Amino acid sequence: MTDTVVEALVLDLLDWLESGERTYTEVMDAWRTSCPRLPIWEEANDRGLIANEYRGGRELIRLTSAGRFLLKRRGRSQQSRVL
Repeated sequence: MTDTVVEALVLDLLDWLESGERTYTEVMDAWRTSCPRLPIWEEANDRGLIANEYRGGRELIRLTSAGRFLLKRRGRSQQSRVL
């Protein structure tokens, strides 16, 4: 898997998370993989782009400020699409 493909998929994950609140289970169902060549969830975590948050008895996954910054820098944040 090339770095370019991994980067594009990480941006897709961040974009998907920005579109609405997601539980840990939803994220794992959609993005976890056992393929060592496709480490999207792990890559986003390792880079500090996403974080776990416990709210109302649920484990939620949210973008960190670094994740929002990366989306905005790449022109993929919802804020940049509205303007």
